[in-house]
Amino acid sequence: MSLFCRVRLWAALILVSGLLASLLAWAAVPAAVLLGPMIVGVAFALGGAPLAVSPGVFGAAQAVIGCLVAVTITPSTLAALGQQWLPMLVVIVHIIVSGALVGLALIRFGTVTGSTAAWGVSPGGAAAMSVMAESYGADVRMVAFMQYLRMFVVVLTASGVSRLLLGHEVEIPARAALSLGLDAPVLPLALTLLVIACGMLLARRLRVPAGALLLPMLIGAALNASGLLHITLPAWLLWITYACLGWYVGLRFTPHTVRHALQAIPQLLLATFLLIVLCGFAAWMLSAWLGVDPLSAYLATSPGGLDAVVVIAAGSGCDVPFVVAQQTLRLFAVVLMGPLVARLLCRFDARRRGVEATAADRTRR
Repeated sequence: MSLFCRVRLWAALILVSGLLASLLAWAAVPAAVLLGPMIVGVAFALGGAPLAVSPGVFGAAQAVIGCLVAVTITPSTLAALGQQWLPMLVVIVHIIVSGALVGLALIRFGTVTGSTAAWGVSPGGAAAMSVMAESYGADVRMVAFMQYLRMFVVVLTASGVSRLLLGHEVEIPARAALSLGLDAPVLPLALTLLVIACGMLLARRLRVPAGALLLPMLIGAALNASGLLHITLPAWLLWITYACLGWYVGLRFTPHTVRHALQAIPQLLLATFLLIVLCGFAAWMLSAWLGVDPLSAYLATSPGGLDAVVVIAAGSGCDVPFVVAQQTLRLFAVVLMGPLVARLLCRFDARRRGVEATAADRTRR
């Protein structure tokens, strides 16, 4: 394909992605800036467009997502952990184990393989789980599909529970005026970009799996929590990052992948509701242990996106700082523990397949 045709295809992809993302954002769909490009990328891929996002661009997007996770680790979050560390730790462990159990159920009774099931059901940030899955051999397309399907269901469920417990519609805070973030302070932004670049360089040198996400996250969290650096990620940088992630995933879809994803929807919905129930038990533990109101406990343990849950919490008038602290700590823990859980589920899947293969051989004999 000529350079002119390729440029024209990229221009069309960017334009249509921007239009769809704007429409989804207007409809208050969570993660609209990522989902719009991903959906358009799928459409272009199925239409035969020979486009792809390079691994280097994907690595840079991983590093930005790592810094985005690091932003959530603040002195107030650490203070909340210091005051109520044991109940919060127990609940976080419970939710991670619940995700692993749901992954085991998907592997045993469903059609999702080990690593993909582990990352797809991890109750953490959808973007972070999707980008880490690529480094551990999972099908990033199915992981992204599973994560965002669960996010939609969880957001709808959380909104419904909020209305049920409050007895009236949840008031969603008014959206801030559209801003590209061009007025971001120059020095903090430059230092943030330096953290991103250093993290990517270290990841390449050390060859750490998912290091492009993990190393900027750890460096940024340490600097942000200590007050040495105010991590600055303007809107334009996040939009570019989300768009690149969406295209990276969407442009790799094939007709076979789409058919498999659609056929798996019933089992994925069942797994999502099972995870919501298990997290609901964690909410009951929090409420009984700390005396937190049921709505705050439910939103704090809800396995959905951090940003969407915080919006619902703010509109419902519950204990927003507690919800933010619990969700933030769980996100950080899931990102760090995800590789271990994925390895355990992969071993279970390999052992199960080995037993089934042996049994099949014996039957043929």
